[in-house]
Amino acid sequence: MNRRAAVFFIFLLLIAGNISLPAANPEDLLDNTLATALRAGEQPSAIQFKNGNLVLMPRDENLVRITENIRKNLNPGVITETLYLYEKPAGADKTGWTQSELAALYNETIALGTLAGIQYFSASRNAMRTFYESSSVIDNPSAKNPLPDPRFSVPARELIIYARQKDLTFGDNIYEYTYNYFPGALIFVQENLTNLKAGIFTAVRANNLRSVLAVMDAGEYLLVYAVSMAKAASLPGMNDRIGSSFTNRAQAILEWVTSGADRAFGKDN
Repeated sequence: MNRRAAVFFIFLLLIAGNISLPAANPEDLLDNTLATALRAGEQPSAIQFKNGNLVLMPRDENLVRITENIRKNLNPGVITETLYLYEKPAGADKTGWTQSELAALYNETIALGTLAGIQYFSASRNAMRTFYESSSVIDNPSAKNPLPDPRFSVPARELIIYARQKDLTFGDNIYEYTYNYFPGALIFVQENLTNLKAGIFTAVRANNLRSVLAVMDAGEYLLVYAVSMAKAASLPGMNDRIGSSFTNRAQAILEWVTSGADRAFGKDN
């Protein structure tokens, strides 16, 4: 096999998900200030208005392409970002996730039924509150028949699933989730297919919210990045309210990812 053929063969294996690239370190993906803050236990977050630049996004070409494409096409009025560094437990592969760890982690992130009952801190109520009262995968946005959470032995390169989720703030809604697997990264995008209502008001119209969650292998760690971008209704203070709400909700999602990672890496075993 000549060199060109060998390189092409390795590329095909990577696309198929049969082997992994060496894991990056946090410093490879972030500037030193952010990496240092994460290693010290901080969880950086940012809120911007009027389609600002993404300031916490890790240096991953697929993540940059996906999120920047959304930002440019959506032209959001509010953007919230959050970063989290998850330290892999003892017994996990610290040179890069194994295929079994990757498959387990992937299945945890597509288990949308497990979102039911998670809690977040409500700034308006100054108390913990249920995020999703119910959450289930459905067959399609029209029939809305519930399905069990899917499972895969090998992550799909791209997967689209639909979910019905009852949010105690924004009501009972239908979402589309697009999952992407790249060597070293799991990236999924949530899009609202129905209007998000706050009481009698429509806070975010259908297709005007995108939330991106990226879970990246970083050697001894997982680097988790969450960003929500939305066009809010033209009501006084709505952008501020949504920005604060989405930041607190991102924390709940990060804790959900952490619990899933614990199970994927066998921390509780």
